[in-house]
Amino acid sequence: MPTLDELAFLDATALADLVRRKEVKPIELVDATIERIERVNPKLNAVVAPMYDQARAAAQDDIPDGPFGGVPFLLKDLVAAYAGVRMTSGSAFLRDFVPDHDSELVRRQKRAGLIVVGKTNAPEFGILCTTEPLLFGPTRNPWDVNRTTGGSSGGSAAAVAAGIVPMAHANDGGGSIRIPASCCGLFGLKPTRARNPLGPDLGDMMGGFVCEHAVTRSVRDSAALLDATAGPDVGDPYWAPPQARPFLQEVGADPGRLRIAFSTKSLTGVPIHADCVKAVEDAAKLCTDLGHDVEEAAPEINIFFLLRAFSAVWWSGVAAGIDAFAFVTGRVPAQDQFEPLTWALHEKGHKVTGSEYLLSQLMLQQTARSVARFMEKYDIWLAPTLAEPPVPLGTFDSTPENPMKAWDRAIAFVPVTPLFNLTGQPAMSVPLSWNAQGLPVGVHFAGRFGDEATLFRLAAQLENVRPWANRRPPVSA
Repeated sequence: MPTLDELAFLDATALADLVRRKEVKPIELVDATIERIERVNPKLNAVVAPMYDQARAAAQDDIPDGPFGGVPFLLKDLVAAYAGVRMTSGSAFLRDFVPDHDSELVRRQKRAGLIVVGKTNAPEFGILCTTEPLLFGPTRNPWDVNRTTGGSSGGSAAAVAAGIVPMAHANDGGGSIRIPASCCGLFGLKPTRARNPLGPDLGDMMGGFVCEHAVTRSVRDSAALLDATAGPDVGDPYWAPPQARPFLQEVGADPGRLRIAFSTKSLTGVPIHADCVKAVEDAAKLCTDLGHDVEEAAPEINIFFLLRAFSAVWWSGVAAGIDAFAFVTGRVPAQDQFEPLTWALHEKGHKVTGSEYLLSQLMLQQTARSVARFMEKYDIWLAPTLAEPPVPLGTFDSTPENPMKAWDRAIAFVPVTPLFNLTGQPAMSVPLSWNAQGLPVGVHFAGRFGDEATLFRLAAQLENVRPWANRRPPVSA
């Protein structure tokens, strides 16, 4: 049997297999994870709500006969509720909010056999692409503790990259799975819109921008977890097209000769850092060497209308979210209870008219159709996940005098990822490159709507020829 230290960098599938063969007990895995949290978390601030008592109790109960029986897991402190455990959403406004029920996604994660050991840090309401909430302080990147983990799933990504757990819950409204995956050297797949449920409390979020899944060390873990959690919940307003077969069966399957478009340019016109350009060009060459047809191309998009429409929906979503929590908690929102950017977006959201919101949705739907027509010619679109390698902490700080500074800086940092929240297409960041400073630089692959299968096949092929699981950051368990 591997030593407890060796267990730290096995993936969840391998850990579950050890439990199944009775070579290790779930309580041993939980205790080892707790020890790693206590040892590593002071350097990273990834875990903000330990759940040790609940985890130890779950590890000694009958473990569900799922694909990840007995495997420790971390839950992001945003959207997914765990009954009896505080859910702050990274905001002082919700520092005392405790849900009384599990989200449907959490129920499914538990049925898969996962044992939640704690909750991870997130920016206030998941707004920013960095994890530096005033409530808990910044999460630090295990590859360089002075740099961002990305966001909003930065706490989860830091914990997985450092070997605390093999995978962790994440969600994505503008890139929040793929951004931290890129910054922390992980695999991060955003599923097709409504592949995973948001119930019982939500039908969708921000008109379908937000979806849930995980950041993982291996492709097979991502596929197997999605198999365990995917599918509509009772009363869902819509759901993703059913997959042809389990996603895990796509891992290792021949992807065939794919038609791949690639672009090293930003949709927003901002310059792309040379390291990120190099990573895309390297990935394009690798795909060519693997026998795929690769050519430079990108969809035509009116970026002015896109940014205007995306912002209107996002700001409205922030305002609606704060109003909803005010209703649930019975508290009255006030400016001094929120970070400067959050309150600014709340105010802007309340100024978006009903007609402006509906027109914004119309413009976003037109963009989705344009991208869909582009994807009729290609199976995959390859681009930079980010415009820069992980930037220093503090880069996205706002002030009361200039609260929108962080928003403008974030738009420059994420040149591609939000597009696929508005189209609903599946997309993934794959850790194929590290720069000269030893920082991970992910590359972004998007597939057709409903077609995670092709992404999983390609990702597994890339993982096989360019494995990343043996890389260890300077701060690790």
